[in-house]
Amino acid sequence: MSRYYDGHASKRQRTDVEDNDVHAGARDSYEDPHKPSPSSVVHVRALSESAQESDLIDALQHFGPISFVVMMPKKRQALVEFQDIESARSCVTYSSKGSIYVSSQPAYFNFSTSQKISRPISEDGRNTNHILLFTILNPVYPITTDVLYTISNPCGPVQRIVIFHKNGLQAMITFETVQCAQRAKASLNGADIYSGCCTLKIEYAKPARLNVYKNDEETWDYTNPDLSREDERLRNSRQVPLLGDHPGEYSGGGASYGSYGWGQGHHGYETSGYPQPPPPPGVSYGNGVEGRMAGRPAHFSPPPQSSSKVLMVYGLDPDRINCDRLFNILCLYGNVEKIKFMKSKPGSAMVEMGESFAVDRAIMNLNQAEIFGKKINLCVSKQQAIVPGQSYDLPDNTTSYKDFTDSRHNRFGSPDKAAKNRIQSPTTLLHFYNAPTDITEEIFTQICVEHSVEPPSSFKTFAGKSEKSSSGLVEWQDKNSAMEALALINHYSMKNTNGPYPYTMKLCFSTNQQCWE
Repeated sequence: MSRYYDGHASKRQRTDVEDNDVHAGARDSYEDPHKPSPSSVVHVRALSESAQESDLIDALQHFGPISFVVMMPKKRQALVEFQDIESARSCVTYSSKGSIYVSSQPAYFNFSTSQKISRPISEDGRNTNHILLFTILNPVYPITTDVLYTISNPCGPVQRIVIFHKNGLQAMITFETVQCAQRAKASLNGADIYSGCCTLKIEYAKPARLNVYKNDEETWDYTNPDLSREDERLRNSRQVPLLGDHPGEYSGGGASYGSYGWGQGHHGYETSGYPQPPPPPGVSYGNGVEGRMAGRPAHFSPPPQSSSKVLMVYGLDPDRINCDRLFNILCLYGNVEKIKFMKSKPGSAMVEMGESFAVDRAIMNLNQAEIFGKKINLCVSKQQAIVPGQSYDLPDNTTSYKDFTDSRHNRFGSPDKAAKNRIQSPTTLLHFYNAPTDITEEIFTQICVEHSVEPPSSFKTFAGKSEKSSSGLVEWQDKNSAMEALALINHYSMKNTNGPYPYTMKLCFSTNQQCWE
């Protein structure tokens, strides 16, 4: 075969030719990709799979100002454009003598063959901007200017915030400089404000300036604190209202969110059995935030009812979970109607609850809980109902879809039944009831062994509560084991030696204060 084809050498041959100062036809101006000319753009290789844009900026910003970053996660590579070539040269020179760690893993750096990274162009022709558009997905909890300021200001001085509801919940935030906006986008895009919800999608906004006319929970101009005083003067200048501040029926109370939902409260989380969401760093409920925000009220209303009664559950162990076991967990927080596992996403399931309040309760109590050694994530689905489709067999040969609408194990069938349920986050302690009167620790331990559940560390029955059945408390060393026991042996059928109908032992979480009283 000829050494050259159409006057072009192969990649290896061409390098050999150039190294020996021999002209290679049309390729005499060829540049070795392994030794590119200095450029303000640096090519990064061998990144860890978990590396984010913010990790790269943190690792490289001390070499000089960074103008733009493009991540290529599938290739585990990235392009970083510095503001000047000397900063890029410092980065490459340092990496040739020592390691630069990105997200706890050494990466490789070299000059890129590109002199500049092409920016994505918006519809109006603008590129980067010092104003960012925040879209808040799955906003289970209220989002105010206080919240957005607290999470954004560490990335650079925030000047203005405007919250609006045209396409869901969105906000625009003006930063002092483009660099601050870039840092905020890199650090916050894709993050959850609260665990498992209020996820941020961030892009550059189109407007060149935000106009703010008053300082309140939805708009705030941090460059003009007098706006709130002007608003106060306007209110004070109005005539005295004819019938007072508000109708009598609204005095002193907030809205009630359903029979089993949020309790009565005023500008805060006065709840019955529900934990309040954790505030962002620096935010305290009812007292404002620290620093520049000191003294400003931060009122948080109860979360609105979820927009759907369909719940998404991610992160389940596909080899150990099925419809019945997932039902055994979720039935503690509301009636479960349908469960459907997703074939395209192993370990993920859609659950249609009896009401949207049940979705809220499940998310608030089970999100990030651990079962079968895996942390699960729960969020509200965009679907309004589960449409039965073609089912398939799960790894344990059970069906991937099941209808629980008429299940006698649902515990919220009426207000009286619902009132008996204690809404409790996972603990190491389970309360069992409706068990045979002769149940013992040995019998319970044998049940656990048969179902591959870790035997409990403590066991106690309550004496004299009922002659027909028994109840008590069982404790495990960790919450993961208690969750597994709930999934595997809740609603376990036990033989009744005194009658024709078996016992169905039921489990639910209990509080540590009740332990061994």
